[in-house]
Formats: sequence, structure tokens, C-alpha cells
Amino acid sequence: MYSDNIVPIEQDLTIPKNTTKSYEIQIQQNGVPIDITGWIVFFTVKERMIDGDDKAIIKKTITSHTDPTQGKTIISLTDTDTDKSPKSYYYDITIQDDSAVDNRFVILRGRFTIERTTTRRETA
Repeated sequence: MYSDNIVPIEQDLTIPKNTTKSYEIQIQQNGVPIDITGWIVFFTVKERMIDGDDKAIIKKTITSHTDPTQGKTIISLTDTDTDKSPKSYYYDITIQDDSAVDNRFVILRGRFTIERTTTRRETA
């Protein structure tokens, strides 16, 4: 079970519009990787923090992890995910351990900025 005295890390993320990107994260407690087998990782991006998840512009639910015994998982964004208005949004990464539905913790949060790109053509 993950400790309930978690203080989320503040980190801003920036990505160009219509770009694919994968973020590998490792969940640790006191610097030691945690086995996240059976855990769920949620990645949510919203225009306003107070909006419900139904208004999120990007929602990812990760249940299959790259190396769960070492606390590693990947959050993959597609070009469709990032095909949003270029501006700054809010995001967080929340984990839910396998002990109970109400055992969720925000581990990372900040601004999620989608930047304009110069090239917009789809073919050569």
C-alpha cells in the first residue's frame, strides 16, 4: 500500500501540437521502486482544474505496466491526443493501488502546454 502522506511533484510539460510522446514514470516511495502490479495510473489534462473528468481533453487509464515490479509504466500520447488548441492546460498523474478504489494519490501535476508548430502539411 502506498503512503497517504504523498506530496505531488510539481512539473510542467510542453509538447508540440499533433505530436506523439511517451512519458516513462517510475513510482517510488522514499527513493525505492514500488511494485505496481494490479495498480491503475490515470493521466488527465483539463482546461480548468475544477472541471470534472468528463470535460478532460486528454484521459489515459494505464493498467498494463512496462515493469510493474520496478514501479515503471509508460503514458503514451498520440498525435490525435495532442491535436488540441495550442495553449496551457492543467494535468495530473494519479495512481490507484490495488487495495481499494478510494486509495488514490496524485503523484505529479502541473501545466501541460501544447505549442504551435510551423509545419502543418500532412504530405510531402
